[in-house]
Amino acid sequence: MKTAFQHFPELDSTNAEAMRRAVAGEQGPLWISAGRQSAGRGRAGRTWNSDDGNLFASLLISLAAPAPKAYQLSLVSGVMVYEALSAVLAPQAQAALRLKWPNDVLIGGAKAGGILIESTVIARERDGAPVSADGMRLAAIIGIGINIATHPADLDRPVTSLAAHGATPAPQDLLARIAAAAEHWIAVWRDGEDFAAIRKAWLTRAHPIGERMSITTGSERVTGTFEGLDADGGLLIDAGAGIRRFAFGDVSLAV
Repeated sequence: MKTAFQHFPELDSTNAEAMRRAVAGEQGPLWISAGRQSAGRGRAGRTWNSDDGNLFASLLISLAAPAPKAYQLSLVSGVMVYEALSAVLAPQAQAALRLKWPNDVLIGGAKAGGILIESTVIARERDGAPVSADGMRLAAIIGIGINIATHPADLDRPVTSLAAHGATPAPQDLLARIAAAAEHWIAVWRDGEDFAAIRKAWLTRAHPIGERMSITTGSERVTGTFEGLDADGGLLIDAGAGIRRFAFGDVSLAV
């Protein structure tokens, strides 16, 4: 099915609009973008800065994958965004481009973009949409925010923009690059059937094995070294008493 694109001068949130479309029966693939967001969101309900000149976009797709597989789209999306940003950055910034688990895009250790995955089971099979083994259709939304022209200055973590590294692509031009990469990498993923290829691609674009890191899950903070991803995309950390797996949490590097 051909991918559609819809752009709005302003929305509350591109993810929220995509979810409204999914509930109304839209199957996608559909990219929704906005010049500004009045209620942009990041992970864990955080507010997402929505200044003019930055990219705010969400992809709505229908999947045959079971709902637990949808979280892998954070890693799929990281690879596709990395590929698009690498194409517009100068060599020095390209060399500093990294992925941080599960959904951050970094340049030189500072966050340049984020990804928010949301999904919902809509209905049983209809209109030829992909369905899972139980006959249900999973609507997945990949929300992407990229700091192109500006970045916030009052956060508790390092942030940056593409402009700070000499790249100022128009938001819609960057979206076109991301959309092309998305088509390729989502096809590689195959509703989770070939996550191994995504895992390999993600690891080659991430910070190195053995790098110091910490993760905060809400109930604890664990410090250790990065030991990669397990077969399902969970984060592996050697905390000194053996390797532990994490399915969620906020990661900080070099602590």
